Amino acid sequence: MTETDWNDDGQLLEVLRDALVTEQEVPRAFVEAGKAAFAWRTIDAELAALTYDSAWAGLEAAPVRSAESATLRSLTFASDGWTIEIELTPEGLLGQLDPPAAGEITARTDSGVLATGRVDELGFVVLKPLPKVPYRLVFVADDGPTILTGWVTP
Repeated sequence: MTETDWNDDGQLLEVLRDALVTEQEVPRAFVEAGKAAFAWRTIDAELAALTYDSAWAGLEAAPVRSAESATLRSLTFASDGWTIEIELTPEGLLGQLDPPAAGEITARTDSGVLATGRVDELGFVVLKPLPKVPYRLVFVADDGPTILTGWVTP
């Protein structure tokens, strides 16, 4: 192996080109292992299962007078000792944590964070705008557990 002359622009560009090509050639197994490790970041979270969705009653709903009825969807998630009630409106997400606790709530997909909001001491939160893709809510209490909901589809 020959010594690189760092004062030679041609050699320097060749070394940089080789470094970039090597960086782009990440083994697929390595990428998959990284994704799997990232998925375990919420393993200690309490899982909150969907217990109510107003969309379930959509077929049984009574007819409305106005052709421009408001779009409102209510969902309830429950885990051991915790309930998260949310309402999805055209403007955003309104939520209530029971029992009330302050903390942070994040709407996220597998690929990243969509929105983050502060939950006040009364357990109330507003997230705007409403995500347009399926997401999960992750609530991290200031002095309590982390709660992960099931998937919400807009």
